[in-house]
Amino acid sequence: MKLWGGRFTKETNQLVHNFNESLSFDQKFYHQDIDGSIAHVTMLAKQGIVSNEDKIAIIEGLESIKEDLEEGRLEFTKEHEDIHSFVEANLIARIGEAGKRLHTGRSRNDQVALDMKLYCRDEIDEIDGLIQKLLKVLLGIMEENVDTYMPGFTHLQKAQPITLAHHMGAYFEMFSRDRSRLQDTKNRMNYCPLGSGALAGTTYPLDREYTAQLLGFQGPTLNSMDSVADRDYVIELLSALATISMHLSRFCEEIIIWNTNEYQFVEIDDAYSTGSSIMPQKKNPDIAELVRGKTGRVYGALMSILTTMKGIPLAYNKDMQEDKELTFDAIDTVKGCLALFTGMISTMTFRNDVMENSAKNGFTNATDAADYLVNHGVPFRDAHGIVGQLVLYCIEKEKALDDMTLEEFRAISPVFEDDIYEAISMETCVKKRMTIGAPGQEAMKRVIEIYKGQLED
Repeated sequence: MKLWGGRFTKETNQLVHNFNESLSFDQKFYHQDIDGSIAHVTMLAKQGIVSNEDKIAIIEGLESIKEDLEEGRLEFTKEHEDIHSFVEANLIARIGEAGKRLHTGRSRNDQVALDMKLYCRDEIDEIDGLIQKLLKVLLGIMEENVDTYMPGFTHLQKAQPITLAHHMGAYFEMFSRDRSRLQDTKNRMNYCPLGSGALAGTTYPLDREYTAQLLGFQGPTLNSMDSVADRDYVIELLSALATISMHLSRFCEEIIIWNTNEYQFVEIDDAYSTGSSIMPQKKNPDIAELVRGKTGRVYGALMSILTTMKGIPLAYNKDMQEDKELTFDAIDTVKGCLALFTGMISTMTFRNDVMENSAKNGFTNATDAADYLVNHGVPFRDAHGIVGQLVLYCIEKEKALDDMTLEEFRAISPVFEDDIYEAISMETCVKKRMTIGAPGQEAMKRVIEIYKGQLED
């Protein structure tokens, strides 16, 4: 069944049909299409545009189609062009003439805009739920590792001592912002396009506010041309998904590094690792690598829709059908990556002793040694030079600052006293960083309580 056949005297060429059809992928939102149609006919009956009897028959028919699709009693068939024609054809076959009245006062243009908005809105909620689960895992790791010392890095060089809780907190912040971006997208898109028609509205006395209310929107869209031509919400959603993927990729990169023989900070659970077909000793972080790799796929979806939309004049154009497959794929990709990544880190073992030794042997307390000298009256620029000499000496002797004798310290600067050891211990280096956002234990405990409150809200 075609919704536009009256104007044409020939059947569509099969190749043209295959190229033009979208049912093979837009069947994904049959649920949203049927829900939108139920709201539409409810409004039509309220306005007296269709009879109450027709409304009841149409709604019962639509609900039976949804149930049969969900139970596998009805399958999608190739002769239909899209999900809209599939549903309408099945409705007419089931209830007869009344089914032909469903499309009164609407176009496929505003119908597909509605379906896509409803689908994206539903998927935002699902993605948000997956991020919440990830945040809960991160928060659990943080609570257990307030006193787990490790090196913090800049330029991939050991810089200053932090805690594992502090490091996980950085990602908690990233994924929290991701939730905020998704919510912003949802709020901006949450206006109902149904009733905009093909581009210029309709002469029927529709109650668009009522339709919007039935479907959980904040209200109707205010320009019918923009309503059918707008895909900003798809671009915003894909941008948010690309950012989520980027955060996951950064995290995976660190886990991959931490999992190497050179670092050995973590042990990835066997369930999230694979082996080599030729090297029996190998245990590869394939899940982390795949999540990192799939980031490019999500980026590609964003660039594709931006490219598609950049040259489209108002109002609807068929190019916009290209918004669906790439969006569906990006959503499924990110959902899969979030679920797998959360499982991987929740089962991962952190090698606390290795991380602490790495911090000690990486001169991460050098800045604190300089601060010690400053607190004893040495100008910072001189203190910086003195500690640089200490580091060179330790490199030559293959030892950590903590392992130097007091005589060795004093040979470079007589300012050093016995209290230098406490001043540069990992515990002191971390604990004295007490400003909010720093790795000190008391500061971290305050932040953890804030994060708990955010998740409860």
